[in-house]
Amino acid sequence: MLDRLLLLLLSLALLVASIWIIVLAGGGLAAAELHRFIDNMTGRSAEIQAGTIGAAIIVLLVSLRFIVVSIRRSGPSIPSINQRTEFGDIRISVETVENLALKAAAKTRGVKDLKARVRVTEAGLEIMIKAFVEGEGSIPALSEDIQRTVSAQVEEATGIPVAEVSVFIANVTQTATSFKSRVE
Repeated sequence: MLDRLLLLLLSLALLVASIWIIVLAGGGLAAAELHRFIDNMTGRSAEIQAGTIGAAIIVLLVSLRFIVVSIRRSGPSIPSINQRTEFGDIRISVETVENLALKAAAKTRGVKDLKARVRVTEAGLEIMIKAFVEGEGSIPALSEDIQRTVSAQVEEATGIPVAEVSVFIANVTQTATSFKSRVE
């Protein structure tokens, strides 16, 4: 947002300067008016001189900001996991790992509405799975099954060690029960 505002200010300053140069080059100002303007800039009017210097410094700083921004190399915009192999570099996006974890967790029976978060640490990947489960069966056994499945499949697919798989059971889903209506 700041860069957009600065770009607007710089564009307006360049617009004014361009119009001024066009008017001067086209003979739009008489020599007397131009001399009066130069006299005002060089010390007869302190307010005009200070304003001009201030505006010039602002334009200079904004220009320098855009030069630095344009030269600076931006990093990867998508978070990824980088690996080096004998053939070259491999980059796997964190989103890809999250989708692999979701796909693996979805294979577990009784699990609904899954969400995954992946953090990359020195020890490996830390995967957090949030799930809703059906009310049938043991939640600890179901959680361990999700952990085992996700860890094995993500490691196999990516070749990156999985340090931890945390499972957060958010709630129990309501199973659809059919009610028989009695007709009397």
